[in-house]
Amino acid sequence: MYRKVYILPLFLFLLISCKKSDNVANTNSKDNTEAVATSGDPLPSWNDGAVKKDIIDYVTKVTKEGSPDFIPVENRIATFDNDGTLWAEKPYVQELFAFYRVKKMVEANPALAQKQPFKAVVEKDKTFFEKGGDKALIELVAATHTGMTEDEFEADAKEFFTGAKYPGKNVSLKQIRYQPQLELLNYLRANGFKTFIVTGGTVELVRAISEEFYGIPKDQVVGTSFKYKFDDAKNAVQREPALDHFNDKEGKPVGIQLHIGQRPVFACGNEGGAGDLAMLRYSQGNKYPSFQLIVNHNDSIREYSYQEKDNLSLNTAAKYKYHVISIKDDWKKVFPDK
Repeated sequence: MYRKVYILPLFLFLLISCKKSDNVANTNSKDNTEAVATSGDPLPSWNDGAVKKDIIDYVTKVTKEGSPDFIPVENRIATFDNDGTLWAEKPYVQELFAFYRVKKMVEANPALAQKQPFKAVVEKDKTFFEKGGDKALIELVAATHTGMTEDEFEADAKEFFTGAKYPGKNVSLKQIRYQPQLELLNYLRANGFKTFIVTGGTVELVRAISEEFYGIPKDQVVGTSFKYKFDDAKNAVQREPALDHFNDKEGKPVGIQLHIGQRPVFACGNEGGAGDLAMLRYSQGNKYPSFQLIVNHNDSIREYSYQEKDNLSLNTAAKYKYHVISIKDDWKKVFPDK
């Protein structure tokens, strides 16, 4: 029996996602970063406006030798949330992967299709999950994300990302990345920033594609993690059905400290679940000039329109003077062509 205390937070993450489900070159190319460094407009998919100007002004002042705001290269740490910040989150890719794993497991063992919660996934019965099948969902998450070596999990994740299509848009998962954010990542790296993904999703799933999708190596991904054990017989690390660290909300600064060891000077998240506010607040406590961004999902035509009921993220942004990205007004283009 899996211990609820460990796995429940990740279960809630997937449950919430069930309830919510209502032209770019290779981003890992060195040429992209070099091209940005010499570009007249490093953020071409951003509309000319206050947010774009403030980003460029900030990067210029903190990277100029002799400037009172100069930040040494070793302190130029930039952290980005992933879901809703670097790619779309309606629904969460983590949820899609869990359902993909169920399909594979049922194919290997058809009898599972008659057992809950596998039956609900096979029949696309979201009501089953929304009505609170806690025990079933806890076991589902544990069964689909654990009990294998990291090499086996990574191979499965890569297979999933190769063939998956995003519901509602019928495009590859590469095409739900935000084009303006890909440009921002390249712009920061061209100016000596080290870019990290700090996600509430499982760290292994994001590591499987972080280099290819964002030009961010595996060791610069911070996320929710399971407990591990070393299997001497297999000479491999095995994942256990118990959470080690839930990397969301107040867990994000903790994850940053554990993994990076210093506060970011640049932090970007999104409104929608208030999961990034602690990371942005932590960034603002830096001894160097800092910059905070929140993506506001207010474009129902090109992306999605959704807000928090209590408006906490946007109210917090106003209180602490974080910069708010209006997808509708600040981005010329939302998604890449391929």
